[in-house]
Amino acid sequence: MDVRNVDEVPVFVTKDGSEIRELLAYRNSVIRNQSLAEARLRPGQSTIPHRHLKTEEIYFILEGTGLMQVEDELRAVRPGDAIAIPPGAFHQITNTGVEELRFLCCCAPPYEHEDTVLEEGEASG
Repeated sequence: MDVRNVDEVPVFVTKDGSEIRELLAYRNSVIRNQSLAEARLRPGQSTIPHRHLKTEEIYFILEGTGLMQVEDELRAVRPGDAIAIPPGAFHQITNTGVEELRFLCCCAPPYEHEDTVLEEGEASG
C-alpha cells in the first residue's frame, strides 16, 4: 500500500512557479495514469499563466482564498471549491488572501514539465 504524508514528501517548484509536494504519481507509487499533488502559494503570489497540452487538471482549494483564471473567465475561489481545467486551457491562480493558499492538483495524465507551456504575455492584472 502506498501512503504518503504531505509533511514527508519532498518539495519542488513546477515550471509555473508553484511550490508542489507530489503525493502520488508513477514516480513514487503504483499510480500510473494520474498524479496528486499539494500546491502552496504565499500571499500575493501567482502561478505563471500556463496551459498543459495533454493534461486535464482539477484544483481543490484546502486553505486560503484566491482568484482563478481559466481562459477568459475569472472567479474568486475559497476552501471547498473544485476547479476543472481542461487540456489546453490557459490558467492561472493568485493568492488574494493574507494566509498561504493551499490546494490539491489532480492531473491526468500525470504532471510533467514538458507538458507545461508558459504564457507569460497573457498574465492577468
